[in-house]
Amino acid sequence: MGPSAPRPASPVPGHEPTAVRARGLAVARRRATALLGAVTVLFVAVTVAGAHGILLGYVQAGAEASMVGGVADWFAVTALFRHPLGLPIPHTAIIVERKDQFAATLGQFVQENFLTGDVLAERIRTARLVPRLAAWLADEANAARFAGRAADLVVTVAENLRDEDVQRVLTAELTRAVDAVEVAPLAGRALRVLIAGGHQAEVFNAIVSGADRYLAGHSAELRELFEAEAPRWVPDAVYRRLFDRMYTRLRQRLAAMAADPDDETRQQFEAWIAGLPDRLETSPELRERGERLKREVLASAVLRDWSSSLWRRIKEGLRTQAADPESELRRRMADALVAAGRRLGSDRRLADGLDRMVESGARAVAGQFHDELAGLVTGTIERWDAAETSSQLELLLGRDLQYIRINGTVVGAAVGLALHAIVLALA
Repeated sequence: MGPSAPRPASPVPGHEPTAVRARGLAVARRRATALLGAVTVLFVAVTVAGAHGILLGYVQAGAEASMVGGVADWFAVTALFRHPLGLPIPHTAIIVERKDQFAATLGQFVQENFLTGDVLAERIRTARLVPRLAAWLADEANAARFAGRAADLVVTVAENLRDEDVQRVLTAELTRAVDAVEVAPLAGRALRVLIAGGHQAEVFNAIVSGADRYLAGHSAELRELFEAEAPRWVPDAVYRRLFDRMYTRLRQRLAAMAADPDDETRQQFEAWIAGLPDRLETSPELRERGERLKREVLASAVLRDWSSSLWRRIKEGLRTQAADPESELRRRMADALVAAGRRLGSDRRLADGLDRMVESGARAVAGQFHDELAGLVTGTIERWDAAETSSQLELLLGRDLQYIRINGTVVGAAVGLALHAIVLALA
């Protein structure tokens, strides 16, 4: 035989569709009404026929009491949701008439029994939130999934931010940070570090190499500029030969400067740069020049363009990293979560501290907002439509209440029989 088909899952009580509840209520109501109708027919039949004999007397008494019990419970159940037979009898349609009082009572009940600091703290201790959180985070699969969700959330937040707002904030923060720093003294300190590390020779070589690369890449342009300045009476061939000689000698001189550690120009540069930090830190003229340059840069469109470009690169990088399960961002986040979970599971003091913090937070929330939360319950119920509320509660509770009618009919019959027996015994 092949494997049996899986049985459909039973619906969770209280979570059936409305149509299913309505059908169940109708069936239960018909069952209870049919039982009441049966005992009524039995009572009428015995009464019409005449209750002769002990047995028929018991049947008549039991049917009579059963009918009374069934009618009384029908009235009680119906009175919860509507006026029985449409008659405005006092203390009927209780849910419709007393909805707002019920809302206030329920709000107070929730406030006094669920939203107190002690109740929440006990619930948190019983739930063992911290150990469960530690075990969940320590699982690498869980950490990877959480990291993916967190990365997606970061991207969503970034996408919903207006680029203009972010650019304005970046520019303002950068301006504030840079404006608080004097450029010249900062440059002087940076030069001291460079000199202390013996990097001034590398700087000189970089300058010389850059100049040589520029000459090599712009020879034709420089030739045209040189020839454009030549007097008309000087032959072009002479001026061209003069340019070639000067161009060659200049590149040779740059090569010699780069190759000779004892070159005079190199030594002059090193002497100049060695004294530059002191001048940058003490010279009012250089300091003012640095501040003026800083203000010009901060006020220019270059900074705004840079901040805009930076934000675009950040967003693009976040999108790329979030979409790739093997990205550095998601891997680092997952590793951090796993490490946090393991640390939380092994460090008792840390776990106890987090437990106390969560408990204190719950107590603070309960103390600060319990009135508002109770008011939320009360206000929500008060806004419900009374008739619709009654109808929905009947769909939810009606089937069980119909069994009360059935029980009342059965219990009434038992009580009637017992009373009839007592009467006969006393007679």
